[in-house]
Amino acid sequence: MKVEVFHPGFHELFDETQILEQIAGGFDFTEGPIWNPQQNTIIFTDILGNSIFSWSQKDGLKKLRRNSHMANGNAYDGQGRVLTCEHATSRVTRTDFQNNGELEILATHYSGKQLNSPNDIICKRDGTIYFTDPAAGRTEGFGVPRPQELDFQGVFRLNPSDLSLLLLADDFSKPNGLCLSADEVRLFINDSARDHIRVFDIGRDGSLVNGQVWGELRRVGIGVADGMKIDSSENIYCCGPGGIHILNAQAEYLGIIHMPEQTANLCWGDEDMCSLYITATTSLYRLRTKVAGHSTFNAQQA
Repeated sequence: MKVEVFHPGFHELFDETQILEQIAGGFDFTEGPIWNPQQNTIIFTDILGNSIFSWSQKDGLKKLRRNSHMANGNAYDGQGRVLTCEHATSRVTRTDFQNNGELEILATHYSGKQLNSPNDIICKRDGTIYFTDPAAGRTEGFGVPRPQELDFQGVFRLNPSDLSLLLLADDFSKPNGLCLSADEVRLFINDSARDHIRVFDIGRDGSLVNGQVWGELRRVGIGVADGMKIDSSENIYCCGPGGIHILNAQAEYLGIIHMPEQTANLCWGDEDMCSLYITATTSLYRLRTKVAGHSTFNAQQA
């Protein structure tokens, strides 16, 4: 494990002598990891491999969907269904992998124009869905090249009751990773083109207010601001140049975990929620943490 430490708080998060574990490899561009604590299973995507996979210690690697429409980010809703952002179709979809595997289309257009390419997605405990919509999935190498219909790259709220879309922000250059504070009153969103993280208060009506730049990533290698999660102590883990950048709740830079491949996303898993699963280009990796991750799995026990 190769690290760069800027603050003593970093040592409280990791045993730095551990070896980065490669769980699975041979993919094209891994993304969208989400952990299901009921099944002790991780689901993740291979964007360029056009597939969705699951992995567990018990069953190993399985392919859940062969044609995923170049799926990127995933999240669980309150019923344990998987919400997915699709690059090739510019859609947000929902799949009940635990039962019949049926796919439902939730969002495709805003104001009569096709979405750019939904990228990352989260779901609040009340069922409200937030997603970012940059245009990366319309470019060579990350999706299907085609003209952009919207004249902005935005952040949206999706109402699960009537599937209406509300544009929350349109001033990002390339919105990408996002995560909620543990109490769900603030929303963190990063911008890949600017390599910074912004934070917003969530208004009572669901709008975003009081937005400001919260942190800026150091440029120390390949990659951009990408997938982002929060742990149970409210430290922010953001995939970015060179690996995983970690900032505490006061936006103080704790350190960087340098990864051997471009790092796109991460999530916590295992029974104690102290294993950090990392999607990085061709591989799925795992590290142990001393502080548990904040679980985003809100489904009721079956």
